[in-house]
Amino acid sequence: MDTKTYPVTRTDAEWRKMLSPEQFHIMREHGTEAPGSCALNYEKRPGTFVCAGCEQPLFTSKKKFESGTGWPSFNDPEPGSVEETVDRKYGMVRTEVHCSRCGSHLGHVFPDGPPPTGLRYCINGVATNFKPE
Repeated sequence: MDTKTYPVTRTDAEWRKMLSPEQFHIMREHGTEAPGSCALNYEKRPGTFVCAGCEQPLFTSKKKFESGTGWPSFNDPEPGSVEETVDRKYGMVRTEVHCSRCGSHLGHVFPDGPPPTGLRYCINGVATNFKPE
């Protein structure tokens, strides 16, 4: 992780205790889940997607759309809930999205989404929990 101090901080041992091995890899080691592997990609009920690391509300189901990519996609996060950094891994330059409260890696944002924002927040489903209304 980066060196920024977040409001919610834990040691790697504490993160490993509360997260599954897949969640730890994705959220703390900047991994990516296999496309189409998370049930939350298919979640259609009204509600809120929250960070699996700290329960911060990240996205509402009203902002979710089907992108055809295999990952839950949203066009607008809850205000102040995510932060962005430049990701230069794998010979690409992408914009990484992480939780502003605990710093957990969530996914990436791309400029190919629908109106009104034109953005596609491509989020690893296991990095979130869904809270139905």
